[in-house]
Amino acid sequence: MFNLKNTSLVSLLLVAGLPAAAQTPKITGLVQVWYTQMMDNNLRLNSNTGPYDIRGEFRENGFAVRRTEIKLAGNVGDNVDWEVMFDPTITSLPILQDVSAKYKLPGKIEIKVGQFKNLQTLEGMTSSSELMLIERSQMAKRFGDVRDRGAVASIGFGDSKAINGRLHVGLFNANAKNNDNNAQKDMVARLEMGYGKLHSFGAYTLQGSTNLTDTGSLTGGNFNGSGAPTPEEVLDNKDKTNQMGAYYRFQDDKIHASFEFITGTIGRLYPSLGSINTNRKHMDQSFMGYVGTLGYTFGSHSLIARYDNLNYNSGDKWYGDTNPYVSTAAGTDYTPNYSEITLGYTYAFMPDKIKNANIKVNYVMRSKNFLTPRASAGQKGEQGGDTLYVCFQTSF
Repeated sequence: MFNLKNTSLVSLLLVAGLPAAAQTPKITGLVQVWYTQMMDNNLRLNSNTGPYDIRGEFRENGFAVRRTEIKLAGNVGDNVDWEVMFDPTITSLPILQDVSAKYKLPGKIEIKVGQFKNLQTLEGMTSSSELMLIERSQMAKRFGDVRDRGAVASIGFGDSKAINGRLHVGLFNANAKNNDNNAQKDMVARLEMGYGKLHSFGAYTLQGSTNLTDTGSLTGGNFNGSGAPTPEEVLDNKDKTNQMGAYYRFQDDKIHASFEFITGTIGRLYPSLGSINTNRKHMDQSFMGYVGTLGYTFGSHSLIARYDNLNYNSGDKWYGDTNPYVSTAAGTDYTPNYSEITLGYTYAFMPDKIKNANIKVNYVMRSKNFLTPRASAGQKGEQGGDTLYVCFQTSF
């Protein structure tokens, strides 16, 4: 297990091994401790249904060390940057989060290789230390906060005081923080633009397929119901996956306003090869999500509100004549369309550097369609659960 002594040793070794032309690495870090409080016992006692993404910390009351990120960054000469970031709180290997080398070429061209986030969503690409609310939105957690191994080329353009931007194009393994299993790669593209310092907007996409080893032995699972594809058709589809999104953000010293939209096909998120994931009802099942956030800062205080929606079957597609999400007899509707309303307050100990030391208090109200009822408690119909939680944050 990594501790502060291990971290110091790694830092010293890196410094000792650097050539004379390299600068001493800059060491930064982030510590977040959460306290979560359930508003009732549902989150603890009721079982999940459907694909709603909820962290284990919300299933019980108590303290959790959420992040202890340690980042080392530096350069070799003027045109080569490097970065390493790891988090010892991760309970499963590897704890290495980011590792990259960036090469700066003439004409504002950059090439970045290594392991890092795959350029999806707005909040997913925002540093954890700079999040306005404690937890990322549903779309950012599911599609944006994904690290992978690959390479990205980018080119910058425009004037920093007017229209400016950077176009990124890259290839990733599509196997999270691991080496690849097959010849297929995810192709990604992202256009980031701004107008002066106040307005940011852009769009992004990901195109890919299965990340399973394909040596001729893959089999397609069986979808059920009339009109379902054959196993051969499922295999030919190879869990085609795509994501497309766009965002806008306004940010000045007091006001934050942002909106983001994403859509695409489920694909390998719930794979159809080998066996059918119960959250996948159709080979061409699509998703759609949107999120809007407003914030106001005055002095050391910030007030934030966010509405967040993610539908995992936005096209209402399934095979057969009966809606698989609805049970008339049980009086339940588990259509995987989930919404959250989050209200937040932040107190910053250093108003000019909010991320360095702050306390965030958030209350999240979730839609009531992701937990099963408990007959012993006399519950009927779909259930949910809300959370009050606090984040104690320091960064350096």
